[in-house]
Amino acid sequence: MGCIFCKIVNNEVPSNKVYEDDLVLAFDDVQPLAPVHTIVIPKKHYSGINDLDDREIWFAMLRAAQEVAKRKGVDQSGYRLVINSGEHGTQIVKHLHLHILGGRQLESSLG
Repeated sequence: MGCIFCKIVNNEVPSNKVYEDDLVLAFDDVQPLAPVHTIVIPKKHYSGINDLDDREIWFAMLRAAQEVAKRKGVDQSGYRLVINSGEHGTQIVKHLHLHILGGRQLESSLG
């Protein structure tokens, strides 16, 4: 499979891991849009949010986001969680992923 995130899960491509458990993996984005920009992915491949049918994985992703925010020191100052879905939602990698953005004042506009 050519999915870059699946390759990261399988340790075929290096990443700066921030958090990992049996269901999910979190790693720093290689092209950060904020001082804190970490991605949480399920270890099982789902193309996008519309394909996710497993509550356990969804909650594991949210728990991972909370833990990443603590580890990165943005849990008190605030952060943004973003899931891009499909072409118009600017989803570039077709593997479900959650962005955690923080470390500075983020723009309030959804543009």
